Amino acid sequence: MSIVHDAYLQENAASTLPLLAVAGAQRIVAWHDGVAVDAAHFLADVRRVASSLPSSSAAVNLCEDRYAFLVAFCAVVLRGQTNLLPSSRAPQAVEDVMAAHPGCYALGEQVLDPAPQDYVLLPAFEHVETADSVFDVPSIPAAQVVAINYTSGSTGTPKANAKTWRQFHASTGGNLRMYREQVGVSFGVVATVPPQHMYGLEMSVLLPLFGDVAVHAGRPFFPLDVARALSEIPAPRVLITTPVHLRALVESGVELPELAAIVSATAPMPPELAARAEQSFGAPLREVFGSTETCVLATRRAALDEAWSLYDGIVLHPQPDGTQVEAPQLDQPMTLADIVALEDQGRRFRLRGRHADMLEIAGKRASLGDLTRRLLAIPGVRDGVVFQLDEADAIGVRRIAALVVAPGLDEHAIVDVLRRAIDPVFLPRPLRLVDALPRNETGKLPRAELLALIGH
Repeated sequence: MSIVHDAYLQENAASTLPLLAVAGAQRIVAWHDGVAVDAAHFLADVRRVASSLPSSSAAVNLCEDRYAFLVAFCAVVLRGQTNLLPSSRAPQAVEDVMAAHPGCYALGEQVLDPAPQDYVLLPAFEHVETADSVFDVPSIPAAQVVAINYTSGSTGTPKANAKTWRQFHASTGGNLRMYREQVGVSFGVVATVPPQHMYGLEMSVLLPLFGDVAVHAGRPFFPLDVARALSEIPAPRVLITTPVHLRALVESGVELPELAAIVSATAPMPPELAARAEQSFGAPLREVFGSTETCVLATRRAALDEAWSLYDGIVLHPQPDGTQVEAPQLDQPMTLADIVALEDQGRRFRLRGRHADMLEIAGKRASLGDLTRRLLAIPGVRDGVVFQLDEADAIGVRRIAALVVAPGLDEHAIVDVLRRAIDPVFLPRPLRLVDALPRNETGKLPRAELLALIGH
C-alpha cells in the first residue's frame, strides 16, 4: 500500500458521510421538465420515495429519466439498501441480476410490460413547494455498499462490482478536481450515456451529489435532442458523451449552445475526431480513463496529447499481464488488464493495449486496438471492430475477424488497404460488412453479439 493511499484512508475514515456534500437548500441539483430542482425539493422527493420502498437488501434501479434515477438511487441508499445496476435494461440482463440477489425488487418511473417481478413504480415528481421548514442532509454509513455495477460484457460475461459510499466520495473527488481546472466549481451537465453505467453514474449522478453541479434529467440521443437539452440549462455547460455519439454530432453539422467542455469515455477517442469536435463546438475535449472496477483514474486532451495524466493519489505499477492500481477509492490494490508505459516519474502514462488484446501469431505481435484504429482510418469506413475468434483453426491459431460498416465499399477493397498497413498474419479473415455494429447504450460492443454476427 502506498504512503499516499494510507494517508488518504486515515483522513477519510469517518463512519458516516453526507448524502449531499455541498450544503445549501437553494443549490440547484437538477433540471427536470424545464424546472430547476433545488436541494430542498430534491431531498423531499428522496424521503418521499424512500418511505414507499419495500423492505429488502437491494433494488434494481431501472429509471431512464436521470432525475428519477437520482432520486431512486438516493432513496434506496437512505433505506440502507443497495442499487443493483445491470449492464443493460434488457429483460434477460435484469432477470440475471435479480436471480443473483434473491428477495430484491426493481423500480422505475415507467410502466413496463412485461414488468420485472416485484416492480415498484415511482410517483410523479411535481416539484411543488415543500412544507419542510428544516433543511437536513442525511448521513450515510461510509462502509455501506450503495451500488453493485455490472461490466458491459464487451470482454465476456458481465461481472459484479460493489461500491461503498466512501469509495464514491473518494472517486468523485478526482473528477471534481479535473472539472475545477477545466470549467470551474459550478456548472451544468447534459449526458448522452445511461446513469446505470459506471461512467454515466460518476459523471451525471455522483457529481450533483458531491459537487456544485446541476444535471439535466434527459438522455438525448439524436444531435438535435442534444442541442435542445443543452439549451435548457444555463452556462457553463459540460457535455458528457462517447466517441460514437460525438461522431454523430460532428457529422450532423448541428450547432450546439456554448460549451465549457466536452468529456468522453467508454472507447478510445481518435485524435482526429477530438480535433474536429473541438473545432466544431469551440470547447476542449477531455477524455477520461477508468473502469467499472476502479472508477475514473486519469484524463487527457486527446486532440493534443497521447499520454494520460493520473488523478491525485493514483499510483500505477506495471505488471507482465496488466497494471496494478492503487487509488483512494480502492480498499486494496487492483490489477487491470491494460498494459501501460509510465512517464514523468509515474504521474503520466501511455496505453500499450490490453493483455487480452495482445496478439502473437507466427512470432509476430500486434494489438486488436491498433488493428481496429487502422481499420477505422480507411476512408469510407464509418464504424468497425477487429476481434479474435474463440476457436483455433487446424494449426492451433485463433483467427482474426472484423465487422465493418462501410457503405459503398466492398470487403476486398477494405482488405487491400489493410494489407498495405499491417502484417498479413493479422489480416482479418473473415471480414464482414454489416449495416450497423451491435453497440450498447454506451457504445461498447458485447462480445457475444459480435460472435453471433460473424457466425461463431
